[in-house]
Amino acid sequence: MSERVENGSAGQGPATKAERRLAAQLAAKKAAEAKRRRQSMLGAFVGVLAVAALIGGIVWLNQGDDKQPNASSAADATATPAPNDEPAAPPAAELPADADPALKTKPQVGAGTGELKKLNVTTLIKGTGPAVKAGQQITTNYVGVFYKDGKEFDSSWDRGQPATFGIGVGQVIPGWDQGLVGVPVGSRVQLDIPGELAYGNESVNGRPGGPLRFVVDVLAAQ
Repeated sequence: MSERVENGSAGQGPATKAERRLAAQLAAKKAAEAKRRRQSMLGAFVGVLAVAALIGGIVWLNQGDDKQPNASSAADATATPAPNDEPAAPPAAELPADADPALKTKPQVGAGTGELKKLNVTTLIKGTGPAVKAGQQITTNYVGVFYKDGKEFDSSWDRGQPATFGIGVGQVIPGWDQGLVGVPVGSRVQLDIPGELAYGNESVNGRPGGPLRFVVDVLAAQ
């Protein structure tokens, strides 16, 4: 009986030590794997933080750039007038030398009287410059009204700049071609023009019909 017990105890000793060694190896292996997992997770977390910091830095820089306009934008803003700015007035026409000061002022033009059957040219101010020749480019200020009632329909004065065109070559109505050739530069003349030498006797496409009256200042001819 005692031998069996001793033999049994002797048989269990080596098996228990082997199991303990195996258990210790398994525990060490698990601990190493757990350590590796912790290190991997820590590395990934650090990487995420680094990426987040980089993205945050870029966003901050972009916000800073948005707050400071670049040089071209600033220049454009300076060059562009504010919406409420008044438009600049066009430059006044230069008068010829020794011109009558009255040519600086828009004339008052009234209606004509009686029936207008032919072109009438009336000198209101006689200039001292050379006479206008057919084929020249002339520069004028003018006011146009209906002959019968004096209602204004056109004016270079209201547009803020004189008109330049060829004279005596069909670029303007016949009453102008015939009435302005020979007029000295610096003159103010009144042209009473029947409908057939103007735009016709009927209004067509917005053009004034019937007899017309123009007061024209001849500022230059070349």
